[in-house]
Amino acid sequence: MSLNVKVLELSGILDGIRGNELRREVSGILANGADILLLDMKEVMFIDSSGLGALVSAMQMARTTKAKLFVCSISDQVRMLFELTKMDRIFHTFADQDEFNRQVLAIQ
Repeated sequence: MSLNVKVLELSGILDGIRGNELRREVSGILANGADILLLDMKEVMFIDSSGLGALVSAMQMARTTKAKLFVCSISDQVRMLFELTKMDRIFHTFADQDEFNRQVLAIQ
C-alpha cells in the first residue's frame, strides 16, 4: 500500500491572511486523500499569532481525516517561537525534507 504524501512549501510571513490561505490549502490537500502532509517552512521568515493558529488548525484538520502532519526546515526564529509557545510538543519537526524522507517515508 503506497501512501499519498504531499509537500506544501510555505514562504514569507505566516500571518492572518496567509494563515487563511494555508487553512484552505491544507483542507483541499486532505480532501484529496493525502495520508501525510509535510509543511516545508524553509522560506518562512516570521509567524504571528494568527499564523500559529493556522498551523494548529492544520494539525486539527489532519487529525480529523486520520492524516499525519509534519513540519520541516524551520528557521531558528521560528524554532524559538515554537519552543516558547510549546508548539514544539505538538508538531513533529525535521531539519529538512531529506531527514523527513529518511525517518518517515523509509519506514512506511
